[in-house]
Amino acid sequence: MSTNLPRVLVLICSTRPGALGPAVGQWWVEAARPRATELGVELVPVALSDLDLPFLDEEEHPSSGVYRHAHTRRWSAIVDAADGFVVVTPEYNHGMPATLKNALDYLGREWAWKPIGFVSYGNTSAGTRAVEHAKQVVTTLRLVPLGATVAIRLGDATEDGRLRPNAVLDAAAVGVLDELVRVAHALRPMRERGRTGASPGPLPGSYLRRLVPDDAPEVTVLQRCCWVDEAIANDTVAIPALHESPEQVREWLATWHTMGLWRDGRLLGMVRTRRVETDWHVGRLGVVPDLRGRGLGRWLLHTAEAAVEPECQRIVLSTGADNQRTIGLYRSEGYQPAPPASADGSICLTKDINR
Repeated sequence: MSTNLPRVLVLICSTRPGALGPAVGQWWVEAARPRATELGVELVPVALSDLDLPFLDEEEHPSSGVYRHAHTRRWSAIVDAADGFVVVTPEYNHGMPATLKNALDYLGREWAWKPIGFVSYGNTSAGTRAVEHAKQVVTTLRLVPLGATVAIRLGDATEDGRLRPNAVLDAAAVGVLDELVRVAHALRPMRERGRTGASPGPLPGSYLRRLVPDDAPEVTVLQRCCWVDEAIANDTVAIPALHESPEQVREWLATWHTMGLWRDGRLLGMVRTRRVETDWHVGRLGVVPDLRGRGLGRWLLHTAEAAVEPECQRIVLSTGADNQRTIGLYRSEGYQPAPPASADGSICLTKDINR
């Protein structure tokens, strides 16, 4: 499960003047908000009428991710940042509104592997035929429809254009949110794998991507796991990686170029690099304990070395002076100790860059 807070977009689809959609959307948000607070979920209402999306006007296919227009790029950013969706939709002529179909058609990758729940409203069918119509489309986009839904029969649930208080509907609203959050967490590994900029890793199904400040919780956990052995080997707990808070990790993630190795949504290892004058500094090279001895640390080291900037003349890294296993790895890769050891008990190793 991710340690990042899920973001749920509540898409209000009707653009017809005087439509009931905004009132239904407001009701759902208010009914679900207490539970969202308990779950740490951010609810973000988005009215399609506010997006000003014309009928699909992009020349390239949505799967290309090439967007010429500002309105498409803005819509892409909104959808990409979401972990799941609740669609508030009427039923028009046994189908979903054209506005919803158009909004879906604009994008491709941004929708993939995210849950989508439906709150429908109407007369005879309470909007359920619109939902069935929409499910045919959203599954093609690799969205995952929920089993939990809310269907509101207008004649029974409204009075003077407003929803009557209804404990059964309120409970159904919470049920949609609960299921959506569970599915969003379960699908996170699938979303991670499709992140832009990911490249294949050394293990089947693994991939490498740059870590960003939002990855601070996962990085903090990885550090606590990885640097315990170094603390034991050097008989000290005065190791920054063991004590940094997620906020401190977030700060250095913004200044170092840090690559993370992932599989199934789990951070397996990482390494960070940056240039200091003519030195290429490599640090925080760590691999989860249960996967050590499989060459992942060496692979991450090679990744860090491959990123060295042209101005650099040598690579610099450090480890505990008594951490013989790690020192052995670095020496086998051509690094030489640069004594003496620092006051904190660490030792610096360097390697000249041969061009």
